[in-house]
Amino acid sequence: MVERVVATAEAAALIGRLRQTFGPLVFHISGHCCGEGNTPICLRQSSYHAKSDDVLIGALEGAPFYVTAAMAEYWAYSQLMVGAEPSDADGFSVETALDMRFTLDQRLFTDEEAAALS
Repeated sequence: MVERVVATAEAAALIGRLRQTFGPLVFHISGHCCGEGNTPICLRQSSYHAKSDDVLIGALEGAPFYVTAAMAEYWAYSQLMVGAEPSDADGFSVETALDMRFTLDQRLFTDEEAAALS
């Protein structure tokens, strides 16, 4: 099965650390907030409420991963690869408490992978 969103080893380890501190997590990409619209935001699951145009595209280490409907359409034939790296930036995402940030890369699915998506 082709995954629409995957975590690097670094991101998976960070998600594990965050889950121990904050409990169940959820990821969201809004596409339009504060100049970080294409950056995954990680939140406590209890503080996130899906909006009517949010689309669940997968999960990272058990944490649901949502994007807006417009972004889901834009990335329909792409795999999103979430990484993690040190950062001293402030933000809404819980990993900033550990001086980390999640990153996003993408790659186009092969023809075979795209066919398997339907």
